[in-house]
Amino acid sequence: MAATPDAPQPSAGGARTAATTRRKAGRHRGEGQWAVGHFTPLNGNEQFKKDDDGLNVRTRIETIYSKAGFDSIDPNDLRGRMRWWGLYTQRKPGIDGGKTAILEPEELDDKYFMLRVRIDGGRLTTEQLRVIGEISQEFARGTADLTDRQNVQYHWIRIEDVPEIWQRLEAVGLSTTEACGDTPRVILGSPVAGIAEDEIIDGTPVIEEIQRRIIGNPAFSNLPRKFKSAVSGSPLLDVAHEINDISFVGVEHPEHGPGFDVWVGGGLSTNPKLGVRLGAWVSREEAADVYEGVISIFRDYGYRRLRTRARLKFLVADWGAEKFRQVLEDEYLKRKLSDGPAPAQPVQQWRDHVGVHKQKDGRYYVGFAPRVGRVDGATLTKIAAVAAEHGSGRLRTTAEQKMIVLDIDESQVDSLVAGLEALDLRVKPSPFRRGTMACTGIEFCKLAIVETKGRGASLIDELERRLPEFDEPITININGCPNACARIQVADIGLKGQLVLDDDGNQVEGYQVHLGGALGLEAGFGRKVRGLKVTSDELPDYIERVVRNFQEQRTDGERFAQWAARAEEGALK
Repeated sequence: MAATPDAPQPSAGGARTAATTRRKAGRHRGEGQWAVGHFTPLNGNEQFKKDDDGLNVRTRIETIYSKAGFDSIDPNDLRGRMRWWGLYTQRKPGIDGGKTAILEPEELDDKYFMLRVRIDGGRLTTEQLRVIGEISQEFARGTADLTDRQNVQYHWIRIEDVPEIWQRLEAVGLSTTEACGDTPRVILGSPVAGIAEDEIIDGTPVIEEIQRRIIGNPAFSNLPRKFKSAVSGSPLLDVAHEINDISFVGVEHPEHGPGFDVWVGGGLSTNPKLGVRLGAWVSREEAADVYEGVISIFRDYGYRRLRTRARLKFLVADWGAEKFRQVLEDEYLKRKLSDGPAPAQPVQQWRDHVGVHKQKDGRYYVGFAPRVGRVDGATLTKIAAVAAEHGSGRLRTTAEQKMIVLDIDESQVDSLVAGLEALDLRVKPSPFRRGTMACTGIEFCKLAIVETKGRGASLIDELERRLPEFDEPITININGCPNACARIQVADIGLKGQLVLDDDGNQVEGYQVHLGGALGLEAGFGRKVRGLKVTSDELPDYIERVVRNFQEQRTDGERFAQWAARAEEGALK
């Protein structure tokens, strides 16, 4: 394996300047920060990244592993570097959730992979979607889930097929580069960028410039941990900007006009933190420079000693927004940023663009809801065909596990809607279909404790049957473990998978309940009621009971999150 240097040189003179100015901050001298001279790897992940850049594993996959098979893969590649190309080993079938934290990685590994296709900004052509669907059918046993980060995720991928899959994806302008790993992950973007009538600013050029500079660049391929990003000029705040490492949020500056408000340090998992505003306004032309500065700070100053403290949110929490902005300006940008306003509160709770909406060019876009992001390759190829038949060449995925067809003439809208509905893709879904999200769960994920996708789909059906008249926005987010890939802390009803005891004292699949979380409108984390856990079998009864209590007790115009924050504990159980 080719060895990499001890550390890449930080841009804008970061490390050398900082080595003097930051040595005084003794609290973090042992955190593995490159900018204070700590280059010695402090854990196994840092060691394998130093031994060889994760980007280099592609050559071994193409020339060795795909030819010699799964058993030929080096363990540091298998459970480490292969993530740099979107590959995770999936969970071996038949291993129950009680063994998740007990078994060794090699005991949990199946000889198949999850493969993540990154779709920056959620932007797809009908041709790209057709190819994604065909790959699913040919190589992934039909699997193809829409994620809450606008990606598509395959399962059952054999290492022998990966080079062919890459070739087909890249032939239509798609890739899996840095879809996982300690890298700059997919850049979330407003799915109606460039077309929405109410858009403040189109963030598409920003996403494209960040992709050009950063993705696949060895200068940014060894970060302390993953780095999540979002860019949106929509007044609906449609990219979950509060829980990304960096977000650019469209605002109108009273003097400079449309631009972006900069947020840093958001993230969920077991130690959730909402992002903070830097108070800085940046133009569309400046945004990529600011992104490069922030990701460079993370690379150089990020905590590498403990994986549990290696996200940017911990550095931001320790420094504060003022110091973070000062370091960004003084050491990386070498200039001051303009102060700017905060984004306005969105005017509605739904931010997924589901339904029929007029574009600024007079045509229409149509958003639709699968069940908890679960689709399949055959369905995706049919969506591509239906969209093309109705004159569209473009689609978008959303940050809510939904999809949108763009550029539809008014005369074609009704026919398109009928074609989507025939595929069980609802353009006018119930609040439960629209608002329920689920992570991958124990079916494929090695971290999961409980099942999620099937549970979410059946829950939707049951709630639609029991509460057919309910018509208020509500989000129900189901996660298979504590890591919050499905954003449980910021849902109206967040369900964290764990093993619980049923009435007979048996250990069964269940959930800890979070209530009243939100993003966009009064963003905050959900409330945990002492001792409130439900078994999977009890879930429909529990949610029906809580929703009925909400209906009976809410004041005029009160949202579920507002009610849950003030409700008596008895109404929440």
